[in-house]
Amino acid sequence: MEKLTVIKIGGNIVDEASVLSAFLKEFAESPSKKILIHGGGKIATRIGDSLGIQSKYIDGRRITDADTIDLVTMVYGGLINKKIVAELQSIGCNAIGLTGADANLLPASKRPIKLVDYGFVGDVIPDLIPVDSWKKLLEIGFVPIVAPLTHDQQGQMLNTNADTIAQEIAKALSRSYEVELIYSFEKAGVLIDTSDDNSVIPVLDKKTYEQLKRDQKIYAGMIPKLDNAFEALNNGVSKVIIGKAENLNRLLSNSSGTTIINE
Repeated sequence: MEKLTVIKIGGNIVDEASVLSAFLKEFAESPSKKILIHGGGKIATRIGDSLGIQSKYIDGRRITDADTIDLVTMVYGGLINKKIVAELQSIGCNAIGLTGADANLLPASKRPIKLVDYGFVGDVIPDLIPVDSWKKLLEIGFVPIVAPLTHDQQGQMLNTNADTIAQEIAKALSRSYEVELIYSFEKAGVLIDTSDDNSVIPVLDKKTYEQLKRDQKIYAGMIPKLDNAFEALNNGVSKVIIGKAENLNRLLSNSSGTTIINE
């Protein structure tokens, strides 16, 4: 099957204009079919503060009330997404900016209220992802740039974790392509010591991961990303790599970061 690279960039990369530009240049140069999913960074918080919309978090997760879903739709789906698209167009990459509502590309359901009411947060419905629509975009040469927004098919936009969106797109398209999933952010990979970029674990298997979790040697913020990685490998994705956005070419050549293997 033809290769497809699905890349997610973290919000911290979006916040740094020079780092983002360097990343986008390497991304544009990659010859394979590709999809980019971006996080939101601190821009929504900053703009929200200027508009009097206070950010609320529980355990590091944003609570998305009615004002906040309007804010993140504006910032993630508009400002950030279109700036990335415009920059890619300026360097010859035929990018198209999308949310999950566009062409019904990412149908989702509002997360049910359990211990916490996260508000207008969405969980992707994998069986409803229209693989043929994604394939048509790729086959005619578009490079999808996806904001971390989905919809409930009843007119409501939903805030959705970008790592999860990347995993769900990668899983769905692995039926048609040889998919490589890359999580790129500000760290060099999965680290034994979060303060030391030289402590990268070059290869991480499921058994070692579970042991490191038990020993509390995996940074808590990394656990959801790694859970997504193993979930992707269990569902047809051929390779998952986690590493530094500035090293994208090295990540693509498998000479940097942490390669996740399901053994």
